Amino acid sequence: MSTDTAMVDNREASLPPIEMGEEMSGSDMLLRCLLLEGVEYVFGYPGGAVLPIYDSLYSSRLKHILTRHEQGAIHAADGYARATGKPGVVIATSGPGATNLVTGIATAHMDSVPLVCITGNVAQSLIGTDAFQEANITGITLPITKHNYFVRNVEDLPRIVKEAFHIATTGRPGPVLIDIPKDVNNATAPFYYPETVKLRSYNPNVKPNNLQIERLAKAIKEAKKPVILAGGGIVAAGAEKELLEFAERTNIPVIPTFMGLAGFPGTHPLCPGMPGMHGSYASNQALLNTDLLINMGARFDDRITMGRTKEFAPNAKIVHIDIDPAEIGKNIDAYIPIVGDVKNVLLAVLAKAERADSDAWVEQIQAWSKQHPYSYKPSPEGRLKPQRAVEIMYESTGGDAIVTTDVGQHQMWVAQYFKFSNQRSFISSGGLGTMGFGFPAAIGAQMAHPDQTVISVSGDGGFQMNLQELAVVANHNLPIKIVVINNNCLGMVRQWQELFYDHRYSQIDLSVSVDFVKLVEAYGIKGLRASTEEEAERVWQEAMNTNGPVFVEFVVESEENVYPMVAAGNTLDQMVLGDEE
Repeated sequence: MSTDTAMVDNREASLPPIEMGEEMSGSDMLLRCLLLEGVEYVFGYPGGAVLPIYDSLYSSRLKHILTRHEQGAIHAADGYARATGKPGVVIATSGPGATNLVTGIATAHMDSVPLVCITGNVAQSLIGTDAFQEANITGITLPITKHNYFVRNVEDLPRIVKEAFHIATTGRPGPVLIDIPKDVNNATAPFYYPETVKLRSYNPNVKPNNLQIERLAKAIKEAKKPVILAGGGIVAAGAEKELLEFAERTNIPVIPTFMGLAGFPGTHPLCPGMPGMHGSYASNQALLNTDLLINMGARFDDRITMGRTKEFAPNAKIVHIDIDPAEIGKNIDAYIPIVGDVKNVLLAVLAKAERADSDAWVEQIQAWSKQHPYSYKPSPEGRLKPQRAVEIMYESTGGDAIVTTDVGQHQMWVAQYFKFSNQRSFISSGGLGTMGFGFPAAIGAQMAHPDQTVISVSGDGGFQMNLQELAVVANHNLPIKIVVINNNCLGMVRQWQELFYDHRYSQIDLSVSVDFVKLVEAYGIKGLRASTEEEAERVWQEAMNTNGPVFVEFVVESEENVYPMVAAGNTLDQMVLGDEE
């Protein structure tokens, strides 16, 4: 299609065509580009430098979600992206608006989430003068974005937007920032939208080397104790179906990382659970004894290796599959390195791999799972245990829900006791560990999937970091089930202070806090509370039977710890299974 005579490729059937070369403002160009990229929702907060964009939004068919804080906006865009695989889009003004995005950008960068972050800036004539609400956001975010742009000419804006979406969604996904000065948004120029993207220095390798695939097939045939470490790359590539087929055909157990929990059915007999610091006994034993470790889209991060890389999987040949060549060999040397999209790798190896000689090995891992499952001691007084609260949520849904979490003890209990089976059904901040992420992320997930059950699980600490977004839930009547597991403290910090700082509890007491039920009721949201197992089962059933948003506070004891646990700096064979140890 020739760009000098053709109309813009219209990806929105109802979008009126625009002749190439039609004069329009930068802000109108931006919104037209977003529609052409298939964007449905934009999350944001207006301000002076983006007033031209918001003026154009006034008559746009884009759906803009006004959050109550820019951090809420970017976490919601992140949740939308993780729930769909599509890029999330967020808009913020210059200065404090832009800097309020920084934590969210870093969160997405650490977890390889595709975002396009659009910020306004002061007019170019004011750049460098310390003008009102001026901030060098491209400089600030350079280490935490996959790429960023400062737009100098309005004519470049359509090309930059096209490139930004391409970079954010291809190769290893990640956030891209576009900083647009106010004069560029106000300027006019003929609109030309490129059909293709050509970036000489950016060509991700998505197809694996055939020789390496043959080496992998041979290694599987020779192995007696193979395991697959399935990371977030499985989810990012949409390779869940291929992984399941590969595991069942080769009879290789699958150990999903925290970020890969929704990449393989948690109830499958080949799945012993996640590994690492709070992982299952069976998974950690499998990693200690495997002779072939096939890493598919995981980073070998310190929550799995415990920083003891030389002692990690000591008997194994390491196969590392990743689309980002920088990850391979970064933490652990690979015997067989394979660069490529993990879905393409699985399709290639499925054509060559045979069933492994692993029956005895699978039986051993299943025996470990039965010997030391996740467990907790019920309260003799009938008080609610946080683990039981998660079990109640799981039992009521059968795992058919999208669950977002914040960061802390509750996050680990969800990872342990909620068995995920559906694609993109677990949304949590894994790499950065961002408190305040889970609740606004649920907003994005619910926007993306209005007919699915979305459960937001937070602690009483993290929930208070972005609870202002209750207004968005109420305004849009989003049927999110908002759960706070309230132990009246910063639970994970308290656990570490108990175990490693001789019970010296410093600044973790949150007992003097808000009445959460009254708070949500002030927003017009139904609020429920339970402190016993019997109450929990009753109020949760009431919540699930309620149309629209519901808040449920599960009150639990402060002293409950997350087990199993491997202390930082120890090896996986030094697990503490519970309080009695």
